[in-house]
Amino acid sequence: MKKFDLHERLIDFAVQIIKITDNLKGTKAGNHLSGQIVRSGTSPSLNYSEAQSAESRNDFIHKMSVVLKELRETHSCLKIILRAELYSKEELDLNIAIKENDELISIFVKSLETSRSKNK
Repeated sequence: MKKFDLHERLIDFAVQIIKITDNLKGTKAGNHLSGQIVRSGTSPSLNYSEAQSAESRNDFIHKMSVVLKELRETHSCLKIILRAELYSKEELDLNIAIKENDELISIFVKSLETSRSKNK
C-alpha cells in the first residue's frame, strides 16, 4: 500500500466518524461520546500527516504511536456506542466503521513493529 493510499483511507475513516457523530442520539451520553469520538476519530489522519514529516526515526515512531493510540480510543468509543444503542441509524454503518478501525489498528501495529525493529 502506498503512503498516499493509507492517508486517504485515514481521511475516509475520519469522514465516516463525522457522519456517525451526526447520527448519535442527543442524550447526555450520546453528546459526550460524540465529542470524544469526533476528536479521536479524526486525529489519526492529522497525526499521520505529521508523522510523514518526522525529524527522526524516533519522532516518526512517537507520532505513529499517537495514531495507534487514537485509533484504539476510537475503537472503544464505537463499541460503547454500539452496545449502548446510541446510534440512531442502521447498525450496519457502525459495524463497517468498527471493521475499518480494526484494519487500521492492525496496519499501524505492524508498521510500528517494523519501525521499532529497524531502530535497534
